[in-house]
Amino acid sequence: MMKKITAMLLALVMVFALCACSNDSDKKDDANNKDVSNIKVGFIFLHDENSTYDLNFMNAAKEACKNLGLSESQYIFKNNVPEDQSCYEAAAELVDEGCDIIFADSFGHEEFMIQAAKEFKDVQFCHSTGTLAHTEKLDNYHNAFASIYEGRYLAGIAAGLKLNEMIANGDFTADEAKIGYVGAKPYAEVKSGYTSFFLGARSVCPTVTMDVTFTGSWYDETAEKEAATTLIKNGCKLISQHADSMGAPTACETAGVPNVSYNGSTLDKCPNTFIVSSRIDWAPYYEYAITAVIEGKAIDTDWTGTLATGSVVLTDVNEKAAAAGTAEAIADAKAKLEDGSLNVFDTATFTVGGKQLESYMADVDSDANYEPDTNVIQDGVFYESKFRSAPYFDIDIDGITILGSDA
Repeated sequence: MMKKITAMLLALVMVFALCACSNDSDKKDDANNKDVSNIKVGFIFLHDENSTYDLNFMNAAKEACKNLGLSESQYIFKNNVPEDQSCYEAAAELVDEGCDIIFADSFGHEEFMIQAAKEFKDVQFCHSTGTLAHTEKLDNYHNAFASIYEGRYLAGIAAGLKLNEMIANGDFTADEAKIGYVGAKPYAEVKSGYTSFFLGARSVCPTVTMDVTFTGSWYDETAEKEAATTLIKNGCKLISQHADSMGAPTACETAGVPNVSYNGSTLDKCPNTFIVSSRIDWAPYYEYAITAVIEGKAIDTDWTGTLATGSVVLTDVNEKAAAAGTAEAIADAKAKLEDGSLNVFDTATFTVGGKQLESYMADVDSDANYEPDTNVIQDGVFYESKFRSAPYFDIDIDGITILGSDA
């Protein structure tokens, strides 16, 4: 009898042990995993919510944390962090506050994020728009970007169709179809963006040309408004931008000039001129990287979001300002981009100094001298964001005029 009782007790002990293990596995898949309720995430932003650029990141951060079941107490925002030693200090403060993973959103934050990564080796550091992760080779430092050039190309189609509509209405002639672009700084990221926008516009409006001006700042509402106003006075019939305030869209609404914005809709403030906007949705990356930390998995050194991952998105088309058929044309081109039958930087669609490019050495492995190191043209296509996530298209193509820079 005692043997039976002992056997039964042993069986019960095993059942309880198995249940305990099963319950524990709901939270932890292996020894490297973290309990979701204990994870803490830090975010470093260059500006605050008044910047359309930073607001886009902030909204994505909140969405990703919510989707992963994190409470508001589990993530911390550091706003208005300059691109200097303040970034390292903000990162160190986030480490002290218990963050397991820290994100930064501006190009100039990179050297300070790397400094923090080298010091705090048990914390993961993820930097959007950076270029050095693949050469630094740190296990806890990572870069991310997205193929936003595809989104800008699609937005450019909307711009070209609007020009065609205005030409058909007799507002101006085909040879006067000039668009203006307000850029922050003459970096590859900005050049890649305005060139893809221009190529999208020219794919439907062959006579289009573009003037580009730089403000020298990522966020300067006065300078951006003045730049857009000057472009309009110089004959630009539509304005787009890669700068972070409402300056350019406001100038367009005041002047009654069509506008394609960036990083979110300006429909509420510019109902008569806003056409469409493209942006990077950072939520998929944030979810991916945070999940990797929770599950104890490695994060990609260089991660590139795409149309397919939901990382490159456009707002709804404002039918009041857009040309008829714009939404349909965007959808058609988007499908071709996704299936590979359309390439934004197809070298047959642009020239440099009157000649088509057959090869191009880009500065992919960034160094202090910005020396070209990688041929990025293959089979007649300039492959942006293939050899690293951040853009490296820095070519001045025919049809685009650079008016000057304060950078």
